[in-house]
Formats: sequence, structure tokens, C-alpha cells
Amino acid sequence: MWKRIASYGALLAAGTFALQWLDYQRLARVQTGEVYTFLIAAAFLALGVVIGVRVLRPSKAPTFDGNPNAVASLGISARELRVLQELAAGRSNKEIAAVLEVSPNTVKTHVARLFEKLGAKRRTDAINKARELGIVP
Repeated sequence: MWKRIASYGALLAAGTFALQWLDYQRLARVQTGEVYTFLIAAAFLALGVVIGVRVLRPSKAPTFDGNPNAVASLGISARELRVLQELAAGRSNKEIAAVLEVSPNTVKTHVARLFEKLGAKRRTDAINKARELGIVP
């Protein structure tokens, strides 16, 4: 009995496929212009997406090197540079001390030395001078 059901189902599937194929053939012959227009539009859509992805892809930003020549000429130590980066991030002395795991007095000393080396009177002056020199982003 299941053979009869399977053969009947296969016969119905083949008939449905044949009818769909004939309908497609009629559609393709009657509306040839629309089919070609659709294919050309789809090709241009794909081309536009490919070009858009390649052209509009954001370029990689150049890596920031921190201007080692300026750091060396000013005599800024590695620890002072780290303090300067934290200053540029807007952190307070206590926050910088917590991040670097040092005393707040040590941070004050580093900040004072940075002011001397950069010729600044305030934090904002030091940060602006460091940005001008390319030491911090």
C-alpha cells in the first residue's frame, strides 16, 4: 500500500513540476523584456553593492606611535608618559595612583615634573602641549 502512495505522490510532484515549468516558459516568452530588465537590474544591484563595500569601507587608522623623538628630547620617562596618558584621559591624581598602583604623592611629583618639562602651568596646558607634540592622541 505504501508503494502505491509513494508512486501516486511522485506522479503528483512530477505533474506539478511540469505545470510550473510550462507556466514559467509562458511567462518568459510573454514578458521577455521584463525578465531581461530584472536580470540587468539585479546585476547592477550586485555590482553596486560590491563597489560600495570596497570603496566605502573605512580605512584602518594609522597606529599612534606617541612621537618618541619628542618624548626623548623632553626627557620624559616611561612612568611620566603613562601619567601623561592618564591625565589626557581625564583622570584625577587619586584615580591615576590607583591605576598605576603608586602613592598619590608620587603622581603629584610626576605631574609637577611633566609641567616643568612641557612648560605648562595647568593640566590642560600640559595636555594641549603634549597633543601638539604628538605625544598623546
